[in-house]
Amino acid sequence: MILDNDTVDEETALLSGSEEQRGPNPLPKAQIGIVLLLQLCELVVGRSISPYINQLIGGLDITGGDERKVGYYAGLIQSLFFVTEAITIMQWSRLSDRVGRKPVLLFGLVGISLSTLLFGLSRTFWALVVSRCLCGLLNGNIGVVKSAIGDLTDRSNRAQAVSFVSMISSTGSIVGPLIGGSFSRPHEHFPVVFAGQFWIDYPYFLPCAIIVSFVGFAFTIAFFFLKETAPIHRKCTPSHVPSNEGPVALRELLVFPVLISVSNYVVIAFLEIMLDALLPLFFTMSIEIGGLGFNPPAIGYIMSVYGLGNGIFQMLFFPRIVRRFGTRSIFITGVVGFIPIYLLFAVANAVAQRFGVNAAVWSIVALMMSLMVFMELANGCIYMYVMASSPNEHSLGATNGLAQTSVSLTRVFGPTISTSLFALSAERNLLGGYAVYVVLVMISSLAIPLAMRLPEELWVEKNGNETEDSH
Repeated sequence: MILDNDTVDEETALLSGSEEQRGPNPLPKAQIGIVLLLQLCELVVGRSISPYINQLIGGLDITGGDERKVGYYAGLIQSLFFVTEAITIMQWSRLSDRVGRKPVLLFGLVGISLSTLLFGLSRTFWALVVSRCLCGLLNGNIGVVKSAIGDLTDRSNRAQAVSFVSMISSTGSIVGPLIGGSFSRPHEHFPVVFAGQFWIDYPYFLPCAIIVSFVGFAFTIAFFFLKETAPIHRKCTPSHVPSNEGPVALRELLVFPVLISVSNYVVIAFLEIMLDALLPLFFTMSIEIGGLGFNPPAIGYIMSVYGLGNGIFQMLFFPRIVRRFGTRSIFITGVVGFIPIYLLFAVANAVAQRFGVNAAVWSIVALMMSLMVFMELANGCIYMYVMASSPNEHSLGATNGLAQTSVSLTRVFGPTISTSLFALSAERNLLGGYAVYVVLVMISSLAIPLAMRLPEELWVEKNGNETEDSH
């Protein structure tokens, strides 16, 4: 493996027969860093449009000047992205098992760049739809990146790598919106530099161009320095003799370790995407209809502090907490954590209705965000279960592809469910407007028995052999 002093052979990070060692194997930091850079590209592209997508659609003829329709069309664009991603991500992941991670990752970066440029040059709603669908179709990196992380780690050091993944996710959540919000409509914000007619006709091209430049930089780094990690392309070493097995057929993935891991991954992703959609709506809506009535700068400040704090917490404490309490215990606790989070929505609004937005309300919000940080630990835990459940090392891409395909489908429906429940509860005053939280608590409770089906220890990963089922 590669350390900072380059004294350890990097390819030993690809071995998985190190469970008996006392401490974690050193991570191949250079290669992990490149893979995380590619993940950051994916996240920045996806998050960068959030500050201006509603304004962009509002300026198109598709809404007929009715601002109430903006949310519908914005949601449709995002949903179509996840639909197209779900259609192809499994195929990209399986392809990476056969031709290698590197070529698939590089092609994904090209797909990101082309679709992002097209998005910035779109002047009609259907051009926006085509660009986002192309982004979903041509880019399967979200699954392949996780497979590469699995290739580069083993059971002894995977928790440390996962903590870096969480940090990158938080970084993308901050950097993406910052680029999109700061550089959209540059002819208004920087009229001296961007005074040409082009910037008036294409007011959202600049943030897209900046992001494509960053993706181009990442492509160059990966092209020259990223080593192939897929088992089928690795060199044989005395301590790693590749088996004759290759990637398994799709039907052979449908075994208990994979199914129970992917099922739990889908459930927690479903709960989280509903929470992510509900939170900004709750912060924005007036106190009278069930929200807190925060203004956009306050919401941005809250989410930025949460993103930064979450990333730092995951990076510093995730490996230690998992080693101390166990992967299964932390995952179950994270799932249970959704219940008090949803209940605190109702408590915060009830306090605000009676006393206004005072110190007590801000304390409740701080408690909610703190619980969300701890809940995020569950994502890293289930990620480790999914990787360990692969039937063999040659099928890690297919296993991650199955997981990401399933999760993408939940992202199509989750936001609509939670926001619609909020609107219905407020409109009809169901349970005082709090029926949405009762329903979400019930859904969260149903996830607990499924989480408890996970084994106490991760399944044993064997190079080229069947994953040991410990249920």
